[in-house]
Amino acid sequence: MVVNGREASEAHVAPAGELRAVTKVYGAGSPGEVRALDGVDLTIERGEMVALVGPSGCGKSTLLHILGLLDRPTSGQVTVAGIDPLRVPRRALPSLRNRCVGFVFQRHHLVPALTALENVAVPLRYRGLSRSEALDRAARWLERVGLGARRHHFPGQLSGGEQQRVAVARALAGEPALLLADEPTGELDSRSAARLVELLQELNRELGQTVVVATHDPAVAAACRRVVEMRDGRLM
Repeated sequence: MVVNGREASEAHVAPAGELRAVTKVYGAGSPGEVRALDGVDLTIERGEMVALVGPSGCGKSTLLHILGLLDRPTSGQVTVAGIDPLRVPRRALPSLRNRCVGFVFQRHHLVPALTALENVAVPLRYRGLSRSEALDRAARWLERVGLGARRHHFPGQLSGGEQQRVAVARALAGEPALLLADEPTGELDSRSAARLVELLQELNRELGQTVVVATHDPAVAAACRRVVEMRDGRLM
């Protein structure tokens, strides 16, 4: 990742992600007000593999969305790779998110009309890479996740586990500071889920990729080096 000027040196030494006294309130002041996050302090160091666990509605996904620059906190401070997104113009946020964060969701969100190779290349094209550069890098990442031989297949020709691995390759092709995964094994059979977890562990161990996983699956949590439990919008 390349960040210009002073932020580049800060990003070099800064945690991959940090939340300080972060609160997120939906419908503030209304009868249906929901305090999804309530004064959360969390530091994700570079190279960590962290599991967020807790019951549905405890704030795991909201935390990931804020850490991943998909949403803004009601109050508090967020930094990603040393950069404060609240100081970045809103129009520049998509570019910052593209460079700093990779996402893997419960559903892979692949484009059915594009091949695996083309799906991985799409965000790289948004970053300004030429078509040939984007496809070359996409091919390398598909090899990395074990799908080099399937790169010209469309999503409908791939198993659920293979589609999720394409999503991982797409998330990592931009070399993000943070890989965020929200229930990535939720729709996979046990064998595919185990393979995906092994892949995330390998990426963390061999490449030093920082990974944060929100999960209900005890096997996924057990595979992570650190487990953070949430209850009612707070860290336990």
